[in-house]
Amino acid sequence: MRGRSVPADLPFFFARALNGSVRSLGSRLVLLWMLSFAASLAVGALLVSLYRQSATAQTGRAEAVAARACEVVAERWSFYATGWAGPAPASRDVAFRHDLEQVLASVLPAHSTLQAGFWRQGEGVLASIGAGAPIPQATVAPVAAEAQSAGRTTSTRATTPFGDVGIAACALAGPVRGLVAYAVVPLFGVPGLGVLQAAMAVLLALMLAITALIGWLLLSWTRRVRGIERALASHEAGRLPHLAPTGERELDRIVAALNSAGSRLASERQRSEALAAQVALTERLAALGRVVAGVAHEIRNPVAAMRLRAENGLAGDENRRRAALEAILAQIARLDRLIAELLAMTQKPAPAPEEVDLAAFLAACAADHPDVTVEAPPGVTVRLDPALTRRALDSLLANARQHSQAAAPITLSGTAGSGQIVLSVRDSGPGVDPALRDTLFEPFVTSRASGTGLGLPIARELVEVQGGRLRLADAGGDGRGATFQVVLPCPES
Repeated sequence: MRGRSVPADLPFFFARALNGSVRSLGSRLVLLWMLSFAASLAVGALLVSLYRQSATAQTGRAEAVAARACEVVAERWSFYATGWAGPAPASRDVAFRHDLEQVLASVLPAHSTLQAGFWRQGEGVLASIGAGAPIPQATVAPVAAEAQSAGRTTSTRATTPFGDVGIAACALAGPVRGLVAYAVVPLFGVPGLGVLQAAMAVLLALMLAITALIGWLLLSWTRRVRGIERALASHEAGRLPHLAPTGERELDRIVAALNSAGSRLASERQRSEALAAQVALTERLAALGRVVAGVAHEIRNPVAAMRLRAENGLAGDENRRRAALEAILAQIARLDRLIAELLAMTQKPAPAPEEVDLAAFLAACAADHPDVTVEAPPGVTVRLDPALTRRALDSLLANARQHSQAAAPITLSGTAGSGQIVLSVRDSGPGVDPALRDTLFEPFVTSRASGTGLGLPIARELVEVQGGRLRLADAGGDGRGATFQVVLPCPES
């Protein structure tokens, strides 16, 4: 029913329900309670209305019966008074009162539940007949006086010490002035009133029971759901706790599913951790194997060269021995450089950042390398470790020169912005061999026979120790040189 207007006189909760906004179980239970309560009120109001209508009909029936009885008494009185010209009897005339009782007896049968009588202005009830105790004169007088003054039959409902009655009075013509006949019909209980009262009591009890049940259900579900929420929130991310049963069948099915999922998750996590540890161990062993193979290869070549030179020196004259010793010293220097590079990879220095002018810093780095063009915006100050960054750029510039032709241009550029510093080294060589791109920053990976393959790994360590990263921005090829970038964090001023 979305999009339809809701009448303004509806409660807000029902308006939300009609608009499709009641989505939680608690809201639906509250709505159900309100609907049941409204239905109970409607049924109760209907029953009360039916009772009142029945009571009104019973009262009208009693008044009609009393009026008809009063008219019959009036007819008998007319027959009795026919031909009587007077005078009017005295109020204490016993014979007259006896005649009045005979008139009433001819109207009312012996088993009748009605009462009838004659009333006279200033004298009260002259004669009465009927079942039960006589109706008090205080009840008869107002109706009789109204009938006498109006000159017509008057009926109403009255309350007596013996119960509610329907009473009617009619003025009588004849020689006796102020004489009024009256009839009284008792109002018996409305049929089915006891059943109606019992039904209303049962309806009220059911309504209270439904209210209590829905309220208990709301509190119970809310308490148990909140317990599950607290249990889940109190555990670390990635782990599901073992939840205790709540006692609610539907919730316990969810709890059982969560516990089962938690068990599977814990099992898979243990398996994943074991596999990760195994993969890490395998990777470490593989890396160690590559390092050992690279070190063995790099050491074996100088040792083989020194052995050959030593053998030649021993077999030759003084000049050959001298040349052999010089060659051996060169190989020893090569081994010393290799060891220094290996130590540089294992030792991570603590960075000491400071404010430097970007253009001046890059110009100083390019001063030790020929044919390097510097591109940097003037007047830009950045914060970095100049010693570590310069060593990393020296390795990148040396690598660029080794892969470029003599006097070929090399570009060193730098930019700062968006919270980072980007330093780029672009050479004019053939680009990076596709077979080496995935392992380019691993130790002893090189395309040159005379290279150690440690320059780029050392540069990466020097950059990462500052919280940055070294990346191959452009592998080159097709006449384009390769581009390496050093990305360092730099909070903006």
